[in-house]
Amino acid sequence: MPEHIHLLLSEPERDTLAEAIKSLKQGVSRRLIGSAEHFWQKRYYDFNVRSYEKFVEKLRYIHRNPVRRGLCAAPEDWAWSSFLHYATGVEGRVEVESEWTARKRERAAGRLCPATELPHSSQNHA
Repeated sequence: MPEHIHLLLSEPERDTLAEAIKSLKQGVSRRLIGSAEHFWQKRYYDFNVRSYEKFVEKLRYIHRNPVRRGLCAAPEDWAWSSFLHYATGVEGRVEVESEWTARKRERAAGRLCPATELPHSSQNHA
């Protein structure tokens, strides 16, 4: 979104969500505004997601928001969206922790067997 962002975050392993948001805001501000006084609003809105159904509801809202605002025709057209990752596993500009990224990380670390193709049943001649 041109004037705001949506984040769907898990509670950090260290510190608090407030500390994580503070760190994010400081890092972005330093890169974007230099010596200007303000870039972010002082407060952010948070909502605790306590069920898978609520997670899906919030994720759909986030993915549909640029379409509702008329910024793109479909969720997959918004460059800063995680929609394509959730729909297909494709990596985009937005890094997402998901089953796909977890498996990719495990493969890279050698903790997961490489993906293999199973032979088609018509190739099995017993």
